[in-house]
Amino acid sequence: MIRSKSSTGAGADRLVAAAGARAVTRVVPFRGAYLRLRPERRELVRGLIYPVPDPRLPFLGVHLSRHVDGEVSLGPTALLVPSTRSLGWPGTWRMARRFWRTGVTELRHAASRASLARAAADYVPDVRPGDLLPYFTGVRAQALARDGRLLDDFLVSERERSLHVLNAPSPAATSSLALADLIADRAEPELD
Repeated sequence: MIRSKSSTGAGADRLVAAAGARAVTRVVPFRGAYLRLRPERRELVRGLIYPVPDPRLPFLGVHLSRHVDGEVSLGPTALLVPSTRSLGWPGTWRMARRFWRTGVTELRHAASRASLARAAADYVPDVRPGDLLPYFTGVRAQALARDGRLLDDFLVSERERSLHVLNAPSPAATSSLALADLIADRAEPELD
């Protein structure tokens, strides 16, 4: 019977290793920051505005979202959080070589409100740096393969008596019921 469930985010790979699995990926943290439009400029965005994603990356890029409370968020940035674990993983360096231009853009967006505003203006031309206020930040736990690929789908590892979800990228929330079905289907034979 499966007895172990967890939600460890950036520590998911360590938990799987402790359960006896071989490390084929490393879960690395990316810090994302959002800004919000000033209340008097919220009318610029009446829904969700997303760019066409780069199929090589699991990140959506700068997008604008109108929330149920009327706030309009803009972002996020996506900066690798450097740590000994992240920097010691061969996939980190391979990813950095492959996506260094994207990394420079993300650094620019994180350092400059004007840069993020310019990126948003590709979709909403009237957005200006002065329209933006700080909003919130978070950390995304992202699975990174040894070859430098950022995994863009759910990654589930099964061990004896445990089932681990190592990667739940966007749109994890909208896919939560499908992910729950997948977990239940895999756990069900163990319950018999």
